[in-house]
Amino acid sequence: MTLESVSCPECRLAVAPEFRFCPSCGIPLEQAPPAPTRRIAEPGPGAAEPMPAPAWVAERRLVSVLFMDLVGFTTLSESLDPEDVREVQSRYFEAARATVSHYGGSLEKFIGDAVMAVWGTPVARENDAERAVRAAVEMVGKVASMAAPSAGTLQARAAVTTGEAAVTLDIDGEGMVTGDLVNTASRLQEAAVAGTVLVDDATRRAVGAAFEFQAAGERSLKGKSVAVAAWRVVQAALATGGDSRAGHGGPFIGRASELHALEELVATMVAERRLTVVSIIGVAGIGKSRLASELQRRSAAAGVRWYEGSPPRWGQGTAFAPLSEMVRRSIGVAESEPAEVVRRALGEALNRLVSDAAERTWMEPRLLALLGQRDMAHDSAAGGEREELFAAWRRYLEAEADEAPLALVFEDLHWCDSELLDFLDYLASWSRRRRILVLALARPELLELRATWGAGLPHFTAMHLDRLRDADVDALLQALAPDLPPPASVRIRQRAEGVPLYAVEMARMLGER
Repeated sequence: MTLESVSCPECRLAVAPEFRFCPSCGIPLEQAPPAPTRRIAEPGPGAAEPMPAPAWVAERRLVSVLFMDLVGFTTLSESLDPEDVREVQSRYFEAARATVSHYGGSLEKFIGDAVMAVWGTPVARENDAERAVRAAVEMVGKVASMAAPSAGTLQARAAVTTGEAAVTLDIDGEGMVTGDLVNTASRLQEAAVAGTVLVDDATRRAVGAAFEFQAAGERSLKGKSVAVAAWRVVQAALATGGDSRAGHGGPFIGRASELHALEELVATMVAERRLTVVSIIGVAGIGKSRLASELQRRSAAAGVRWYEGSPPRWGQGTAFAPLSEMVRRSIGVAESEPAEVVRRALGEALNRLVSDAAERTWMEPRLLALLGQRDMAHDSAAGGEREELFAAWRRYLEAEADEAPLALVFEDLHWCDSELLDFLDYLASWSRRRRILVLALARPELLELRATWGAGLPHFTAMHLDRLRDADVDALLQALAPDLPPPASVRIRQRAEGVPLYAVEMARMLGER
């Protein structure tokens, strides 16, 4: 028996009745006319029990959605051999899979030559919007370098939107994202010029200074009653080398006891010349970076030098990239500086910090290796045994700490390589009589990377940041958005579930709406 198709209420595509979502525009089809049903005989005695319905869990999530397609691909397909069309699509889809995976997104589906991907589910990160934009820009660039058989190069266009969406999670944690946010991303992508990426205002604000944007005007999109403000991505912003720690920007609320405990640890570290390791664990957006920032501000009178570093966010770089970033800041050079500038700055720092000439000569090539200047590391052992590299890096940090108390803030340590944890273990064991504070900020996943993290280290403190109390979230919202109606504040607090960054972001988006 042939079952009749149903029509999508949004785009009018004829869809097979077993589809729960339209494969073209992605909207749910619950409102579509029900498909004809067939009478099924009741199972007789001894018949197998019917399979249970799959378990689904629906929830709201703050996500970023990417839509991208190839420009003029339908016309191009008409002029190509079917085998060539398949080859082009295969290369395009494989590049999309690799890029989305590289930036931590989830590939939702392919629709013809369109790609939909999402960030924020099943894993949420503070920089999901930035990841989505980076993936979009990179993919548009990759497509431009692809050659279509007998038809020259290809072009793509993309769009990214950010906001609340309905996420349906199955029993394995895989999800499907639906809602107006998905439709807006699809329509905004259609409005983009070939070779460009458009974003909505929420994405632009969430990305912040990581990219440069150009206003692309108000766009009247199909199915939208209100015009959408669009922004064209110009380029990634140049790194400033300043304070990298993020935060919600509101008042410091709900962490007074933790801050007081950290201040005492800093005071003890300075007074007793005692290397101290503090591991601050908490979920994304819970306030780890904000707590570290407040500690830096409060401990300024102690004369502590603060250096921050974080693992490569997109998979590039080396295992010791955070440490390399700290040493670069200590000698005052950017990553883009020429090799000769790096070597000269390092030499000046070593002359100031290390009195023994032979020791300076031994340390320099090993530090240059850390800074990625292996061709400048003339010593034959520059890239040698790990123990010697660790020893040289440790001596440099000790020399810094002898001049002034030192705080090393390792952001996002859950993304680090296990070799960096090995170095921190080594540093804590060998430099225990130095004025060094190692502040490790991480999500609980760090304990999956190394379950024994901190075990056996002298002067190790573990701190877990719990979710804020309802009263603290209410106080934060009142300070940042005093004009929010009480019902809206209650809804935001409930959805934020004690995560301050989420509460602030939702309040800001709702207020600007």
